Amino acid sequence: QVQLVESGGGLVQAGGSLRLSCAASTIFSLDAMGWYRQAPGKQRELVASISSGGTTNVADSVKGRFTVSRGNAKNTVYLQMNSLEPEDAAVYYCHAKIVSRTLSEAYDYWGQGTQVTVSS
Repeated sequence: QVQLVESGGGLVQAGGSLRLSCAASTIFSLDAMGWYRQAPGKQRELVASISSGGTTNVADSVKGRFTVSRGNAKNTVYLQMNSLEPEDAAVYYCHAKIVSRTLSEAYDYWGQGTQVTVSS
């Protein structure tokens, strides 16, 4: 299977920055990697994702503040978070997807999550 390990979360004051990292341990190529977040009492939502080809998808709520990128090995993904706001506080989960064209199936993998706390 695919193992995803996140790091970089922590406590930061509003207006500060954090950089999240996710490393995937897998022999498979990943079709997409990205970040979701879930705040207490809310559903998990997509923050940003990036395909193997470099196409990005960023939520409107974080556009202009967050940047998603992948490492050279294509099994790592980063989320640079600037101008953090209290509403950004959540558990952030790394996500990876593998698409099987022959089986017409997609497989989703999740990290354990890393806590981001933003104080006002």
